[in-house]
Amino acid sequence: MKKSFKFIVAVAATSLVASVAVTPAAHGATKQKVCVALDTAGINDKSFNQSSYEGAKMALQRGFASSIKYAPAKSNADYAPNITKFISEKCTLIVGVGFLLGDAIAAAAKANPNVKFGFVDGWGLGNNVKAITYKTDENSFIVGYMAAAMSKTGKVGTYGGLQIPTVTIFMEGYANGVAHYNLMKNKNVQVLGWNTETKTGTFLGGFDDTTKALQTSISLEQQGADFIFPVAGGMQATTAANSQKTKKSSVIWVDAKVMNTGKQYANVTPVSVVKGLAEGVFATIKEAHDGKFTSKAYVGTMANKG
Repeated sequence: MKKSFKFIVAVAATSLVASVAVTPAAHGATKQKVCVALDTAGINDKSFNQSSYEGAKMALQRGFASSIKYAPAKSNADYAPNITKFISEKCTLIVGVGFLLGDAIAAAAKANPNVKFGFVDGWGLGNNVKAITYKTDENSFIVGYMAAAMSKTGKVGTYGGLQIPTVTIFMEGYANGVAHYNLMKNKNVQVLGWNTETKTGTFLGGFDDTTKALQTSISLEQQGADFIFPVAGGMQATTAANSQKTKKSSVIWVDAKVMNTGKQYANVTPVSVVKGLAEGVFATIKEAHDGKFTSKAYVGTMANKG
C-alpha cells in the first residue's frame, strides 16, 4: 500500500550493527567495563537488542566506557550463564536487555552487590539495579490515531511477541489512540489483535518465529486490517515483507526508525514508534561513569526524547 507521506514519531537515536570494541576512556572518572546481556533475537535484530547495544557504543565513543561487549542468548536458558560469565570477567556494569532477564538479574544482583546492573524494560531489584523504562503508550497513542485516520477499510491490527507489560503497553496505547480518533471524529474504526477491556490479544509466543509472524500478518490482512503494528522485535520485518508482496497493508515499525534498521521496507512503513533504547542505556552508563549511579529508574518519555 503506497502512502503519500511519511510521518515519523521518533523518541530515539540511530541503531547500527556493531561488534565489540575497545578504546581508551576520554574522561578521567571511573573506568568502566560495560557488558550487555542480550535477549534471544540477536544483535542484528533490527530492533530491541540492536538499539540497546547502540547505547553502549555511544558511551564508548564518548569516553564513558573503557570497553564494551555483548553476549547473545540462543534461549532463555542462556540468560543466567551469560551474566555469570560477565561477573567472572570483572564487568563493572552489566546491562540486561529485556523483561525476561528479570530472574537472572535479580539473582546476580543479590549475590554481587558491588556490581552495577542496568535492566532494560525492567523494574526495581535492589540498590545496585537501575530499571530502564519507557512510556511507549504515549507515542503509540499518536500512531493509533494516525492509523485510524488513514485506514481505508475501517480496521487496523496489531500483534505482540509475548503478553508481557513491555509489549502490551504499545498495543494498549495504539488501541487507545484509535478509540480517541473514533470519539473525536464519530467513527468506528476497529482494532484487531488487542482488546482494551479484556486485556487480551494476539501473540506469537516469542520474538523469533517468522512462520507464525507471517501467518498472523496474513490473517490480519484477511480480516481487513490495512495497518498492522507488530510489537515483536525483528518480526516486524516479516510483516513488512508480506505487506510489500500483498500490497494490502501498511506497517508501523517499532523500537527504532525504519530508515535506520529496515529502510528496505520504508515504502510500506509510513510511521515508526521509536523507543529510546540507546538513550536509556547511554544515560545509565554515563551515570555510573560519573559516580552518580542510583537505583532510581530511568523513565523515557516523549518529553525527554527517551
